[in-house]
Amino acid sequence: MDITQERTEEQDLPYNVFAKACPSRGTLEHVTGRWGSLTLGALYDGSSRFNELRRRVDGVSEKMLSQTLHALERDGLVHREAQPTNPPRVDYRLTPLGREVAERVLTLVHFVEGHMDDVLTARESYDETRGAR
Repeated sequence: MDITQERTEEQDLPYNVFAKACPSRGTLEHVTGRWGSLTLGALYDGSSRFNELRRRVDGVSEKMLSQTLHALERDGLVHREAQPTNPPRVDYRLTPLGREVAERVLTLVHFVEGHMDDVLTARESYDETRGAR
């Protein structure tokens, strides 16, 4: 069964990401954006504190990680647990739904990583035929 057949069978669903006003678009953006997908992947192995996540997701700013975590928490994909200690301790972990999403994201991540030689070859060929940009 191909993807178009799957989509046809799922058209009974009340949400359609291809419709402009569908609320699923926002969640898809949170999950597939650079920082969202990397944050979900980083949390797949277990809970982390904010600075642990920031080190794991190399290149993310404190502000972007904070915004990403808030969005993922709001979508029900990440759980934030604040400990009443001094200084406060905050841990982030995937919810069951977040874990399911992270598994799918990591499948895509591993696919891309495994095919980077092909991608780099295609880029080189493209640049040679059209001039490097």
